Amino acid sequence: MATTNDIKNGTVLDLDGQLWQVIWFQHHKPGKGNTVVRTKLKHVVSGKVVERTFPADTKIDTAQVDKSDMQYLYEDAGVGYVFMDTQTYDQLTIPTEVIGDAKDFMLESMMVQVATHEGAALYVELPASVELEIVYTEPGLQGDRSSAGNKPATLETGRVIQVPLFITQGERVKVDTRSGDYLGRAN
Repeated sequence: MATTNDIKNGTVLDLDGQLWQVIWFQHHKPGKGNTVVRTKLKHVVSGKVVERTFPADTKIDTAQVDKSDMQYLYEDAGVGYVFMDTQTYDQLTIPTEVIGDAKDFMLESMMVQVATHEGAALYVELPASVELEIVYTEPGLQGDRSSAGNKPATLETGRVIQVPLFITQGERVKVDTRSGDYLGRAN
């Protein structure tokens, strides 16, 4: 059992039997009244974000979430995605619903962080950006510049993103895994 004074970014709270991750918090002392702790909480399973205010020194339940580095092995059709702990070589199959949009940025043998609670996988945390190859895009025209506009491009994972007109098929690009935005050419 902890108090609201122990809240930090990344802390996972057990509120009414559901897990919420703290993504922002602020201790606030209004002119009148008692100190409160304002928070933005993200539901671990659904990703829903809510704001919640707690009175200071309120007792709260924190959940024990274990994060471990794992290697993505392959997609097991109809079942989920298979990961391997590189320390123990144990394999873990995570359902497609838990993976969510992360599947659009994962390549085989990529290292990711897998968060578990009581043996159940909660979510997969990818690096902030990944390098992926463009497998299809319309050819650009001579003189196309980065400020001229964007065009759709299909990545090797199947995800379609918007890229500048000068990007060609076969190039490797950096992609932001949080938003899916094009960040630039890969070195």
